[in-house]
Amino acid sequence: MAETGPAPVTLLWGEDTFLLREAALAALGDLRVTEVDAAEWEGGELQDLATPSLFGEPRALLLTDARSLRKDAVGELATYLAAPDPDATLVICCQVAERGKVPAALDKLVKPVGTVRQVAIPRKELEPWLAKRAGSLGVDIAAPAARALVDTLGEEPGQLVAALEQLADAFPGQRITPQIVGQQFRGLGDQRVWDLCDRAFARDLPGAIRSLGSIEAGGDESIKTLGGIAARLRDLIKVRSLPDRTPPARAAKEAGLRFEWQGRRDQQQARNFTMARLLALHQLVVDADRALKSGATGDVIMPTLIVEIATG
Repeated sequence: MAETGPAPVTLLWGEDTFLLREAALAALGDLRVTEVDAAEWEGGELQDLATPSLFGEPRALLLTDARSLRKDAVGELATYLAAPDPDATLVICCQVAERGKVPAALDKLVKPVGTVRQVAIPRKELEPWLAKRAGSLGVDIAAPAARALVDTLGEEPGQLVAALEQLADAFPGQRITPQIVGQQFRGLGDQRVWDLCDRAFARDLPGAIRSLGSIEAGGDESIKTLGGIAARLRDLIKVRSLPDRTPPARAAKEAGLRFEWQGRRDQQQARNFTMARLLALHQLVVDADRALKSGATGDVIMPTLIVEIATG
């Protein structure tokens, strides 16, 4: 008789949703997988995982955004993990705030029966990772160009990979230099404002305040920063108005975004707010714009607005 062990259960945690998803897909391999966003948990998903397939295929479930699990869903998960199915695969992805830790409750549930793994790329390894990723896409990128790409677009892996794909299409067979990076992404150096929006709308107040401080130290005008916040907020309102199960690619298209990962990001951020709250925040942005143009100083207006966004 074949030896059976605990079910392949994996909890992946980290700050970046793009890296988490890539790690999850690598763990799942060629399995046919059912994907469930924790915010859309209806109950019974784990029962489906444990039910034998009609055609004898291995069953797999990918659970994303695990921090959004309701109490009843955590209870279902605990019941399943007490005696997980040995022929099924469960991968759980949990995004945490900057410098955050894996939620203790999930860690305690998974460790006895599976693997808990952090997914991250340290800053010092980001450029080598980017160069390696470029090679897999057929992009020949010089080390200074990889550094220029990070300096221009920031440290978000999903955005950097999308940029590599854009370079592959625009400059096939060419060695990518810092000059080409500057030519292709001129005008996209507002990453600090994007980073501020990412942190504020992800409800990461400490990270958002640090990001705002970096922007202010760089001498950027508050009215310009406010414009970036207003643009992200409008995108979130568009995405929030769509049905919950809208595919990220369609969400991106409806919001006028360039990449699917942007649609996925905005969907995740929009779920942190009701539509009423997003509209209320929009009014706060309008009020902040009026105040700045009337002579109020950004060092008072902007921190107050960021606190409102990140804490509600």
